[in-house]
Amino acid sequence: MDAVTTYKKLGTDLSAVRELPDEALSAGEARLSVPNFLPTRREALAALSTLRPSQHSSSRMSVEGYIFQQYASRQKKPLSEIVEEVFGMARQAGFHNIEINQAFFEERMRSRTLSSLQANHLRMPSVYVGGAMHEERLAEQTLARALEIAALCRPFGCSAVVTNPDPKPGQARKTDDELAVEARSLNRVGQALKNEGYELRVHHHTPQLIENAREWRYIEQNTDPRYVALCLDLDWVHQAGLEPLDLLREAGRRTREIHVRNSRNKLWLESFEDGDIDYRPIAAYLKEQKLEPLVVVELAYRENTPITRSLADDLRVSRIYAERIFGIKA
Repeated sequence: MDAVTTYKKLGTDLSAVRELPDEALSAGEARLSVPNFLPTRREALAALSTLRPSQHSSSRMSVEGYIFQQYASRQKKPLSEIVEEVFGMARQAGFHNIEINQAFFEERMRSRTLSSLQANHLRMPSVYVGGAMHEERLAEQTLARALEIAALCRPFGCSAVVTNPDPKPGQARKTDDELAVEARSLNRVGQALKNEGYELRVHHHTPQLIENAREWRYIEQNTDPRYVALCLDLDWVHQAGLEPLDLLREAGRRTREIHVRNSRNKLWLESFEDGDIDYRPIAAYLKEQKLEPLVVVELAYRENTPITRSLADDLRVSRIYAERIFGIKA
C-alpha cells in the first residue's frame, strides 16, 4: 500500500491509523518522509465520535491561537496547562472557529487539545503547520508533519493547511536557487495536500517581505495556483513598510485567508481595533471583488504593548470589531 492510499484510509478507516509504511510518498519530484507521530486509534475515534459541529460552521471568521501561547508564557505555565481555559475564552468571546499550530499537537498535550476543541464546540477550518521549504529534505519533513496534523484536525472541519516557509538560520538571504527549490517544494506539498482534500495556503512574516517582498513575490509568481493559495498577514505587510492593500490586489483571487491585527506606530495593540491600518478599504475591496477569504483575528502582544483588559475581553472586543469591519459573523 502506498502512502497516499494509506493517508486516505486514515480519514475513513480508523483501523489504518497506525499502518503507515516506511516508504515515502512521492508527489511528482521528491520522496516524502513518514510522519514521526500519528494520531492513535483512541484519539482519532474520540475526535470523530464526539464532534458536534457548530451551527455556525459556515462562518468565515476564526481566531488564531498564537496569543494563547503568549498567554501561557505570561502566566509562566506550559501550554498544556492552559489549553482548556483559553479555548473556553475563545468560545465565550463569540468565536466558533479557531486556527492553532503544531505546538498544540505535541504528544504530551494532543489529547487535551482534541478534547478541549470538542468541549467548546470549536471548529478548525484551517490549521497552521510551519516548516522549511528551501531544501527538499526539509520540505519532506514539513509535508509529513502537515499531513499528520491535518488528519487529527479533519474531524473538526479542517480543509486547509497554512504554512510559513521557514527562514534560513540568522534570517540569511535565500539564494535564487533556494527560492526555486522552495517554489517547487510548495507545488509538490500543495499537490499532495490537495490529493488528501486540503488546500495549502502560504503565510508570511517579515523575512519573506524584505527587499520589496522578494521571497513573497517569487512564491506568488512561481507556484501553481491549482496547488498553492495565499494567506496574507496584513499587519506583517505593514510592519515591513509595504501597503497591505497593494499586496492584497497583487494576490487577487489566490487570497484564501487573511490574518488581521493592528498596531499604532507599529506597536501591536491589545485588541483588533482602529490603528495604523485602515481595514475599511480592505473590506470594501474584498466585497467589490467578491473575494471571501477566511478572516483570522490574530492578537499578539509586544513586551511594551499596553494591556488594559483581560485576554477574554480583548478577544470579545476584537470579534465585535472584526464583525463590524468585514460584515460577517463569527
